[in-house]
This record gives sequence, C-alpha cells and structure tokens, in this order.
Amino acid sequence: MLLCSASAALAAAPIKIGGLFAVTGPAAFLGEPEKNTLELLVKEANAKGGINGSKIELVVYDTGGDVTKAVQLANKLIKNDRVSAIVGPSTTGETMAVIPIAEKEQVPLISCAAGIKITDPVKKWVFKTPANDHVAAEKILLQAARLKQKNIALLTVSDSFGSSGRDQLKQMAAKHGFRIVADEVYGPKDTDMTAQLTKIKAAKPDAIICWGTNPGPAIITRNVQQLGIKAQLYQSHGVASKKYIELASAQAAQGVMLPAGKLAVFDLLKKTDPQAKLLKEYNDSYKKAYGVEASTFGGYAYDGFQLIAQAVKKGAVTPAQIRDGIERGGSMVGVSGIFKMTPRDHNGLDLSAFEMVRIEKGDWVIVR
Repeated sequence: MLLCSASAALAAAPIKIGGLFAVTGPAAFLGEPEKNTLELLVKEANAKGGINGSKIELVVYDTGGDVTKAVQLANKLIKNDRVSAIVGPSTTGETMAVIPIAEKEQVPLISCAAGIKITDPVKKWVFKTPANDHVAAEKILLQAARLKQKNIALLTVSDSFGSSGRDQLKQMAAKHGFRIVADEVYGPKDTDMTAQLTKIKAAKPDAIICWGTNPGPAIITRNVQQLGIKAQLYQSHGVASKKYIELASAQAAQGVMLPAGKLAVFDLLKKTDPQAKLLKEYNDSYKKAYGVEASTFGGYAYDGFQLIAQAVKKGAVTPAQIRDGIERGGSMVGVSGIFKMTPRDHNGLDLSAFEMVRIEKGDWVIVR
C-alpha cells in the first residue's frame, strides 16, 4: 500500500520546464511566437490534467537575443528554478553558448535554432527542432539544379546562422558541380547591401542565395529590385514567415524562392500529408489565442514541448529519463517535420521537412 501511495505521489509531482527565448530585441520575431506557443501548450496540457497526471510548471526568461544574458538565464533555470528540461534558445549563437551548461549540469536542451553545429557532432544532452541548415541548403541547390542555374552568388550574414549556412552551401556547391562566382557577407545591423550586390551583379550569376534572418534579407530583396538584378533570388528558411514579405514588400519579393516548413503552406498540402491535420490544429489554436497566424518559428517551440511530452507520457520524470525518452522516442509527427531521433542524430529531420515555395502576389505557392 505504501509503495502504491509513493508511486501515485511521484506520478502526480509537477514537471518543471524552462524556456529561453529572444522575446525582445532584433530576434523577437523568433522568440515571441516561441514563448507564446510554449505557454499555450502548457496551458492546454494542464487544462487536461497535465501529462500522465503531472501538471507542467513553466518558467520562461527573455534573453533579448543576448549571448551573455542567455548563459546567465540558463544557469538560473537549472540551479535556481530546477527545471527538468529547457526549450530554446532562439538563436544559434545563444545556443552554442548555453550548450556547455546543459552538458555539464546534465539537463536536456532542445534548441529552437537551426545551426548544424548545435547537434553535429552529437552532444549527449542537446537536441534541436529546426531542420539542419544543410537540409535547407540542399533543398535550394536541388531547385537551382532543376532550373540549370549553375553559377551561384552567395550573400550571407556574418553571424553564427549565416556562417554555418555559408559553409554548408560552399561544401554542397563544390560537391554538386555549381560554380560560386561571388561570395559576399553583410553585417546583422547593416541597412543597405547595394555595395555587395553591385559586385554580385558584375559577376553575372544565374542565382543569388541569401542566408540570414530579418531584417537583412528583406533589405537585400529590395536592393535587388532597385539594382535591376534579374538573377533568381533564393532566401533561406530563416525568413519563412509572412513578416519577410511584409518587410521586403510583395512587389520586391515577387518570384523569390525559399525552403519553408510546411506550416507556411499547410492549407496547400494534400490531405494525405501526415502533418496536415496537426498543422491546421496548431494554426487554429494559436490564432484563437493570439489573433494572428502561427509561424514556423513558434513551431520550433511546439516541437520542443511535444518531444518532452512524448517522453513524459512514457514515464520519464527526471532530466536523464527525459533525455533518454527524446533520443529513443521513435517517430513523432511535429510542426517542423516528422522527427526520428537516434543516438547518432539529435535533429531527426530530412529533406521532407521543407517545401520549396515561391512568393507570388504577396503569398506562398508550392513549387511543384
């Protein structure tokens, strides 16, 4: 009887999850929907009695996109708040700074950032939900190959996300027979890239691949139009939200292509797509709660929570059990794709995570 009572008490103990998001600052377009999504999911789970009878306690901190602050707050979540898992941070730079803390303190970290070096090489306590940037790079280059665009110009932002994408693009371009005719970089706070684009225009590329997060790519899109550059412009998955079209303008963004998570085009998917139902439900619940459509970026936090929840449903309670449950969880349909985590792959997504989309009249269409 005592054993049964102890088991019941253990099952009913709350599970504390931490969130580290850039809710304010230049990366707020990432962090705000991530925070909103995590809060919404916890509220919904607790309204149903929690997970396995355990209520979820959520502690969220705003990093402002600052690496130093992210480190301080990660320590606070682990040492003061005693969380069993952390969802976030929002950016690659913050995540790389926080990884040593998660590894040392042995608390699972599920990043919402895309940089491949977050999970490659594999780190025992670290996972991430956006598809690896090399998957997005490959998606772009496959499309360029279909259109016989062999001469490529790169224009990448000089931060962790941009440098990782640049490295992946250069490696894959060489491997698949593309010729890089220009390789330019811009700063995260730059407000005009006509100097770099003038050099690119002179190189006469078939296509330009821009790799960054807003507002830079939107500025570049307008600059491309202003300079009369006719080469195909590709953007990375880092701008796969309507905010990019709004910042760039529908006119300037017309014809731009990029790899996007399926949430951006969920209403265009075939009904047989295994993600279609979940994506519609997520978008509907987010829109009801916050008055706007769900974004791909919020989806990263959605998947982070669901990976934890899946582990908890199977009996995980401690940080170590949650970590093991995520790694051995098998297939899971999420917002960002169908996850198949393994001890050798702590991202678990492949090319199917993305649809190639083109912007037409201020909206997305799927490139078939």
